Amino acid sequence: MNQPLSPRSVRVDRILVVDDLPDNCFLIQTLLQQEGYHIDVASSGSAALNYIEATPPDLLLLDVMMPGMDGYEVTRRIRQNTDLPFLPILLITAHDQPSVVRGLDIGADDFIRKPVEFDELVARVRSLLRLKHSVDERDLIARQREDFVSRLTHDLRTPLVAADRMLTLFQQGALGEPPPAMGEAIGTMIRSNQNLLTMVNLLLEVYRYEAGRKTLNFTSVKLSELAETVIDELQPLAIEKKLTLTLDQSALQNSHTSGLVMGDRIELRRVLTNLLGNALKFTDAGSVTARLTTSNQKSAIVLEIADTGPGIPIADQPKLFESFITGSHRRAGSGLGLHLSRQIVEAHQGQIYLTSDVGKGSVFTVCLPMQA
Repeated sequence: MNQPLSPRSVRVDRILVVDDLPDNCFLIQTLLQQEGYHIDVASSGSAALNYIEATPPDLLLLDVMMPGMDGYEVTRRIRQNTDLPFLPILLITAHDQPSVVRGLDIGADDFIRKPVEFDELVARVRSLLRLKHSVDERDLIARQREDFVSRLTHDLRTPLVAADRMLTLFQQGALGEPPPAMGEAIGTMIRSNQNLLTMVNLLLEVYRYEAGRKTLNFTSVKLSELAETVIDELQPLAIEKKLTLTLDQSALQNSHTSGLVMGDRIELRRVLTNLLGNALKFTDAGSVTARLTTSNQKSAIVLEIADTGPGIPIADQPKLFESFITGSHRRAGSGLGLHLSRQIVEAHQGQIYLTSDVGKGSVFTVCLPMQA
């Protein structure tokens, strides 16, 4: 025998009706309450915005023509408030097509003309509420996925760090000198474990940015000095591959600018290390050059990482900065490094982009606002 639904399992959609004429509000409220919706009313645009910021409804029925703040301005302010959840807006208008077009361009989702027909009103309300439920469900799934991956990634770090320490002790002979064959196997295990730990840490950083949980420590950073530090650290890899790794900052020095940016030194270093490391990884002969210049207006510092590698096919370029996009190269990695680099650069109000020709190499360009 089926059990009746408890009151908590029945969702009652909340609709806010905004009109400066009480009779219009009363009519729509009466019609929609008969359909089982919870209806609240507001008599002005400012009152509606205050209500929405306090308790966002599931749907907004908004009259276009109101004194003071009209429906267009209310719609514009709602769409500019990124802290609000998705809110479908149904405009109510007595005007012609241009007013409808204007409302839709500003951000409204649908419209209905006066005098309001009951069947049409209910149909449009149902349609927009279905859209609302669909978006809410999608956002919930996305949040659950992000929380799951974040928690899983965080929990994975503990056993990986423990395994790394234990394997290092084995390699150092803390539990007895291992035979040569076992020593080689332990070395392979250490490298594999460290690679996995690096990937887990990278994934955790990506989800911190995407979830808005990353806190940046902004200070004055001299990008040329940071680039010199990273290049010095990567020189052994360049020497091992017989590549030339250089920093060209002559244009920046000749521009007589401070060369400073406001940024998080650790995160900017992560970007430099990733871009230079990728260039060295995929270049088998020739050189990797980091060039520092200024924009035409001298309002930004431009960092170019140029290599003489195989280049990146045009088909791979549009999605290269997306997560888990690895490209077609046989040595492609996890697909997270460039995605994280873009997140970091954009968090610094900068831009990152790529130009590349197959067989001629690639140039990754980072533009960061210069400190005033």
